[in-house]
Amino acid sequence: MTVYDLPAVNASLNAIAAILLLIGYVLVKQRKLEQHRNVMIAAFTVSTLFLVGYVIYHWNVGSKRFPGQGPIRSVYFFVLITHIVLAAFVPPMAILTLVRGLRKRYDPHARLARWTLPIWLYVSVTGVIVYVMLYRMF
Repeated sequence: MTVYDLPAVNASLNAIAAILLLIGYVLVKQRKLEQHRNVMIAAFTVSTLFLVGYVIYHWNVGSKRFPGQGPIRSVYFFVLITHIVLAAFVPPMAILTLVRGLRKRYDPHARLARWTLPIWLYVSVTGVIVYVMLYRMF
């Protein structure tokens, strides 16, 4: 594996994180709190691995220009910009949500998780979409 393989690895990690987030949501709704805890720790770990891979890739390779033209270019930049803006919020929100849960501060944890989950999920899913549009469409 080389640094040029990291975009595919990172997209896979984003997809896994999204799946784990959905599983964690289902588990908490079913009141399976221990399983929820474990799955959310796994989602956080996978997202952390993504972030490490993302930094390594961009440190070594830089950015890739979007090759598409026409309306798809506008769609790409809308997805990319919303992804980037919301991605800035995910690490602090995820850390704070996780810490509150691990410290058994369930009410503040749940209040923050109502915001963290949809933002984190959106960022994970749009990360995969950006990868597909940038590396697989053209």
